[in-house]
Amino acid sequence: MQHDEQLNDGWWMPAEWVRHAATWMVWPHNQALWESGWGVTLPQVQEDFARVANAIARFEPVKMVVDPSALASAKAWCGPNIELIELAVNDSWCRDSGPSFVCHPQQGVAGVSWRFNAWGGKSAHDLDASLARRALDHLGLGCFGTPLCNEGGAIHVDGEGTLITTESVLLNANRNPGMTKAEIEQVFARLLGIKKTIWLPGDPDAVTGDMTDGHVDGVCAFARPGVLLVDATHDRGSVYAEVVRENRRALELASDARGRPFELIELYEASEAVDASAEVFCASYTNFYIANGAIIMPAYGISADQAAAEVLARAFAGRTVVPVRINHLAHGGGGVHCITQQQPAWPVEG
Repeated sequence: MQHDEQLNDGWWMPAEWVRHAATWMVWPHNQALWESGWGVTLPQVQEDFARVANAIARFEPVKMVVDPSALASAKAWCGPNIELIELAVNDSWCRDSGPSFVCHPQQGVAGVSWRFNAWGGKSAHDLDASLARRALDHLGLGCFGTPLCNEGGAIHVDGEGTLITTESVLLNANRNPGMTKAEIEQVFARLLGIKKTIWLPGDPDAVTGDMTDGHVDGVCAFARPGVLLVDATHDRGSVYAEVVRENRRALELASDARGRPFELIELYEASEAVDASAEVFCASYTNFYIANGAIIMPAYGISADQAAAEVLARAFAGRTVVPVRINHLAHGGGGVHCITQQQPAWPVEG
């Protein structure tokens, strides 16, 4: 059921670490996009997606949206405990085109369908624009629509009223021309229960070539309220190093909705894995996913994988850190977090 955006007193978006009912993903099938746009073969990308899905399925249910044309390949790659849901789609970034789930103390779980325009009109999205609503319809859950153009990868929340996002995405003229920070913050307050929005610069000069214009899930991620894992680089003289410094500076100056300054834990990027011939390559270890009892982290087959795994193990004591190779997926500019979307269990735990 679709609802227009409204003041929804009591609704909030839980943090990613609460217990999940399931993880949502979308199976890659767009051969022309992957092979012409990103220089990898579709089977290579499907293998990476399957690795991620099968790793998550060890810990919680996985719901895989599959375009009807790709059902055979999804059945071949995905384990029998992964539910395949046939829905027509353009692309495979469920974090961005899928719903952001919200909860209410009395009304349970629903979802937000952001206005999705494929990162500022960079790709076909006539089907993906309605994916969030259709996924929620499949679950029989309510759907809150909004004219705000946003993607799930553009926001991180701590479940206690704090949201972190980037100016280079949400204030970009290719998404929300004319909207102010205050107006966007009001939407977050109404739909997600946010009390404080923290704005990072993101990637204002587009030095990374990232199609998203600088999603926050490549910059930092919450370990718990007040504690952030932040992307870091050893290459301090690069143009990207300046992006890292500016985003870190904004976090150092910020405090959360409860007035706490942030503890920042550095997570150095996988610079050795970057394919110099690639148009874009996601080398950020902060693009991990929190599953039930586990951290599903991007891995590249390099020594830095182990160092990142050790940092994540300390930050998430009690969770199993599972490295998953994503070298081909990374050529599309995204990582593990970009292709996953958590559905919180009800009642909310954790």
